[in-house]
Amino acid sequence: MSGESGQPQAGPSHAGLDFPNPERNRAGVPGGVIRRAGSRGRRSWIQKVLEQITDSPLQWVTPSEVVPVAVLAVQRYLLEDEPRDRIPKPPLYCYDVTISDGVYQEKCYLDPSLNFLVYKNILKVGIEMKISRVSCLYNERRLGQGILCIDNVHCGETLEAISLETPFRNSAHEEVPERPLRGGKSHYLPLWNNEDPYGDIWLTNKQPEEHNFNNTKIISLSHLEMTWANRRNFPALLVRILHKSKLRYYGKPDKKMIEPYQTFLEVADSSGTVSVIMWNALCPEWYKSLRVGLVLLLQDYSVKKSYPFRMQPLPVDPQIKLISTMEICLNLRDPPTNIIIIPEKQVKPEWRLPKLNHRFITRSELDDMPKNHICDVIGILVFVGRVQRSKKKENREDFWSYRWIHIADGTSEQPFIVELFSTSQPEIFENIYPSSQSMTYFVCTQLKVVRNDTQVPKLLYLTTTNESRVFITGHRSQPYINDTKVKNFIHWVKTRNDNEEMKNTVIGGYYPYPPVPETFSKYSSSVKVESLLTAISEVRKEIEDLQYREQKRIAIQGIITVIKYIPHTSATESDSASETLRNANQPSTSQAARRENQSQERDTNKRRQDDDPMSSQCFQTGYTSLSPTKKKRILQGPYAKLVPMPQPETSAQTKGQESASTSTAGKAKRPIGDRWESQLWREKKFGLIDHLHYSHVYTESIPRKFIFEKRKFLTEQFNSQPAKYTPPEGRPQNLEDFKSALSLGHFEVTILGLNHEIAIDVAFLPMYCPEDLRTSQIDTLLTCMNYSCVYPQDEPGNDTLAGSRALAGDIIKAASRLDRVHIVGILDICNLGNNKVEVYLHRIYSPTNNS
Repeated sequence: MSGESGQPQAGPSHAGLDFPNPERNRAGVPGGVIRRAGSRGRRSWIQKVLEQITDSPLQWVTPSEVVPVAVLAVQRYLLEDEPRDRIPKPPLYCYDVTISDGVYQEKCYLDPSLNFLVYKNILKVGIEMKISRVSCLYNERRLGQGILCIDNVHCGETLEAISLETPFRNSAHEEVPERPLRGGKSHYLPLWNNEDPYGDIWLTNKQPEEHNFNNTKIISLSHLEMTWANRRNFPALLVRILHKSKLRYYGKPDKKMIEPYQTFLEVADSSGTVSVIMWNALCPEWYKSLRVGLVLLLQDYSVKKSYPFRMQPLPVDPQIKLISTMEICLNLRDPPTNIIIIPEKQVKPEWRLPKLNHRFITRSELDDMPKNHICDVIGILVFVGRVQRSKKKENREDFWSYRWIHIADGTSEQPFIVELFSTSQPEIFENIYPSSQSMTYFVCTQLKVVRNDTQVPKLLYLTTTNESRVFITGHRSQPYINDTKVKNFIHWVKTRNDNEEMKNTVIGGYYPYPPVPETFSKYSSSVKVESLLTAISEVRKEIEDLQYREQKRIAIQGIITVIKYIPHTSATESDSASETLRNANQPSTSQAARRENQSQERDTNKRRQDDDPMSSQCFQTGYTSLSPTKKKRILQGPYAKLVPMPQPETSAQTKGQESASTSTAGKAKRPIGDRWESQLWREKKFGLIDHLHYSHVYTESIPRKFIFEKRKFLTEQFNSQPAKYTPPEGRPQNLEDFKSALSLGHFEVTILGLNHEIAIDVAFLPMYCPEDLRTSQIDTLLTCMNYSCVYPQDEPGNDTLAGSRALAGDIIKAASRLDRVHIVGILDICNLGNNKVEVYLHRIYSPTNNS
């Protein structure tokens, strides 16, 4: 296994620069390979920089000529403590950046002061980058070798295409398996989390092999439990894998483990179920080859007392004893474990190994399932959200990756809503998309029920556990294929009209889930944070601390002073304006430059906000003229229906109320149109000490109608940024060209702090807000925030658009009734990367609904 034999040298460069002696050709590289830049038609900029460093008396240089280079890879790893470090430091993840100047490729070390460019997804693959300062980090254990360090950069635009034909200047950078430039680790980590296997050290070629059991002594798990404390040598175990956990990376700077991984297998024989822990280098060798259901012969393992606080998953068969007093440990050495996969055809009935017993439920059964119930589901994906990230612990660099999905199984008009965390299956997690194609089934096991029946609306969804596994192909080889509920689902799929159902599939966008409780007191008791409320003066820091695709929910106090409706037809224009603004503020490694860019952005946005004319158009008439089939019921959270249902005819009484409402609006002192501004705002807006502008809704936050033929492009748009560049297929595409799955548009809401010194502009993005929520008892704005849906409406006609604007007028009128009212706003803050940040108003609490 890599990393166990031939351990890498400590310090910089297993594969660094080879600084030539004056007598040697300057194009010489390690390994005896000579590559002459001049033979390729033009001189390599990378080679010129190396020559400058060699001739410079300093360890750093400012290149005499700064030319753009392309970024081909950004790879992450953990750097161990240096020998001079006396106090252990927290995890420090470093980045190697592979660049190309069109002649050569070079792997460089990114100075840690520039790590924030990766955190914010500003420095990413596929962009043009100018390097204005470089240095050399020498390997003092090797003669004349070091690595090229990037000290100062300017990140540019995304390139349409980059050639991968250019060779590495340093042949050692082409070696397999890849190794980081610094430290003693033998591998890279995935770019955005620590759970996924990444790179070429992860093997997949372990195959079953027949074994001669004549001379093999086997012990049962129950017998081992009774005798292990008095044994030195343990007979072999013959077991079936019942559960397999996701990977755990436990690397720390002060630990010299080369491959610090751990995974749990729950295995069983006829006498009991026990946990097996696979450690370190065995994980890259075996993890991807082991799957639930395989039969293993384990030899030369060790046994230890079990960890008291770990909860084992429930056994698949309640008749089998759950052994929790011991754990089986598998290591590459001490002792060197021998693992053999036994082919199923060799498994004998007299071994009485347990069969897998799945717990499939249908969507119609979910409503009756208790909280924390563990279950399996099968269905088709009708919605796949974008990948998001959340911090494992505050002030740490480790994140969870997750996405929201909806699964339909035909037993209910409502889908399963699933919070799908990474299950150490990146080949699946990064390649799931909505599909109604026959035989495209989605199976997810070991899901936990999350519910709160006291919340309005009731909270009900599923979330993955440590043992969850996902399957989208190869179902015929899985034991669950004979389950009755699985067979019923397959029969339902065959009766469906794929072309018709594909119209209702959606991918990506901002997804405000789970909703918060309907009262602030319930919200307070449900939130597990040190500080329940965030001062509006601290919001900027909360936003600036966000990393790429991180989404966080905070609560602030304030007063709603402005609300403006942005129709869907203007969303693209608003996005373009934001894009222009962003492009004008290219990132710099200088703190002063970053502050200057932020100041320019605030000034530009403030002018745009203050110069916006106020419309006096009233939309009420268009709304009341909607036909009943165009008035859609709102789809609320976990109770969302797969197809919006038409409402009954509006009663005469309701129509009379609407007419009265129209009449009242006509008598108002100021007509309510697509913008409302309070008198308080007119008095205070010019005396603010800070005004935060985060009301833009970017293109990638709009859910899109899914097109199967464009699945690769759409999937890439809503996945995380890859670590390595891959050339695009076909002509360049734009996300704006794909139809939106919503038609209402969005709102820009200005919240003024209670001290009238700071204001923040945020976006409110309702999916639907239909007429059946227009009620005199509840503020429309407050009500709409509790309901959202990702499903597309029918193709909008003139009456639908008129209805959207009419409803927007209702929401704006509701906001105007909150004039000078102190509210608590629940905000979703999202970092989309590359200097694009959004803040959404998820819910507001006012004294009328704060009990």
